Amino acid sequence: MSVVKDVKNKLAIKSTILPQVATGDVTGAAVDTQDSVGVGLVAHVGLSGDTLSGSVKIELEVQHSDASGSGFAACADADIDAAVTGTNTGTFAVIDDAAEDEKVYKVNYIGSKRYVKVIANLTGTHTNGTPLSCVAVLLPAHLAPA
Repeated sequence: MSVVKDVKNKLAIKSTILPQVATGDVTGAAVDTQDSVGVGLVAHVGLSGDTLSGSVKIELEVQHSDASGSGFAACADADIDAAVTGTNTGTFAVIDDAAEDEKVYKVNYIGSKRYVKVIANLTGTHTNGTPLSCVAVLLPAHLAPA
């Protein structure tokens, strides 16, 4: 097998938000980025069971910390490559319309903290919920360009 095509064995994929139907805020698990030269976060948002609007919405945000179990805070917009205006800094998606669910949202973490996670902040009443999940895609240091 060609080394170039062997992606599944070269990248590390770690769950931060396990697949679930969210009706309230979801805090993802911390992902250790040590020994990685690149960190991408990929969130999959399904069809919302509720009518999304400016007052019923989902915001996806990156938090980071130097410790695995404490000190997490919203990262600065400069710490991600696709920041959008949200309630907190570090927001990479605001899903507040039916045209914005059933999508995959991607962002690169370019900050300097060791641990990252994704938070799904749900505003308003989400009676039926929205399916969502998130993984971190890590590029090991030994695969970095020279």
